[in-house]
Amino acid sequence: MNMLAPKPVTLAEDTISQAELEATAEWMLAGNRLTKDALTVEFEREFADWMGCGHAVFVNSGSSANLLMIYAAKEAGRLRNNKVIAPAVSWVTTVSPLMQLGFDVRLCDCDPDNLGLDLNHLEELCRTEAPSMLILVHVLGHANHLKEIQEICDRYGILLLEDSCEALGSTYGDRKLGCHGAAGSFSFYYGHHISTIEGGMVVTDDAELHQVMLSLRSHGWSRDLDPQRRERLKSQHKIDEFRNFYTFYHAGFNLRSTDLQAFIGRMQLKKLDDICTVRARNFDCYAEALTGYYQQRSETGLLSSFAYGTLVENRMEVFETLKAHRIECRPLICGNIARHPFWVREYGEQTLPNADLVHDYGIYLPNHHNLDRADAARVAEVFTSVARPKDMDTASI
Repeated sequence: MNMLAPKPVTLAEDTISQAELEATAEWMLAGNRLTKDALTVEFEREFADWMGCGHAVFVNSGSSANLLMIYAAKEAGRLRNNKVIAPAVSWVTTVSPLMQLGFDVRLCDCDPDNLGLDLNHLEELCRTEAPSMLILVHVLGHANHLKEIQEICDRYGILLLEDSCEALGSTYGDRKLGCHGAAGSFSFYYGHHISTIEGGMVVTDDAELHQVMLSLRSHGWSRDLDPQRRERLKSQHKIDEFRNFYTFYHAGFNLRSTDLQAFIGRMQLKKLDDICTVRARNFDCYAEALTGYYQQRSETGLLSSFAYGTLVENRMEVFETLKAHRIECRPLICGNIARHPFWVREYGEQTLPNADLVHDYGIYLPNHHNLDRADAARVAEVFTSVARPKDMDTASI
């Protein structure tokens, strides 16, 4: 008798349920406004409360969230120069907004344990380059060495931003990741912890930065600002009430999301705690089953794991074997940004030993809210049947 093929294990599954789709359809058909309006503000308030921070700004993607917080730091006059440090192990839209906005970017190698910023290389870059801003990435949900990084930033007068798009719900100390720097970004794209179809969020405790981001998000006008700031801008620039409709105080964008997506986001937020708990459990299942392989380690409290990252000598063979068993996998995010064509064209080739190991040998395995222990065990069994372990045998820069 033919046995049924095992179900596929995908990298991600949609967090938007059938019931949520039906509720959204009913809300739409009731004639509610779909573009940005009051529900966006409610979602921002609820998300800020869940994060435990002062403010949140809803945008159309996690990539736009990075673009917005980076440009806001520049527009708010927080930067003494255009030099910035970014992580070598990150994502293209962590780094590309910096290049597009004219920053002079230096890449920092990754820490061999948490795959965030290597503290020795970071200190060297800060000492020799004197940057005004640092953006980090909490890789696959793991916290960087935040205490030490904040000390370095304080010592050299550097503004800290957090790309936390893979770390929604992860904690460090008594705060969630994304709340430790001047601002933090999140993605609500399919495959992330929650989804608003497309969407992202920036969080901050900085009221001034928040106001600048609200203006930049919508063309650079003042409509979304608090009334006192709006009146102050009108008075300062001698703008009457009529002209103010189309007066632009910043060279802004249109990064707005919609009330339709905010409606979905508010439903998603109600189950986010449970999603984070499941992702943490799945990481532990993998870690127990893959004891002979590289394991990412960090001082994260709750680890809202994005995926399970490791290193293997025979990555293509592992990929083909997993694929044959209907199991998805991917490179360990971008590997080393310095080895991607867009970077090489601008800055040339660069050797970063730890990031190069991730680039050549890194792989990540699925983790999502519908993955159960049996799924993780099956992935681990197929993986270990062929994978040859690779250590993070690092070298000094």
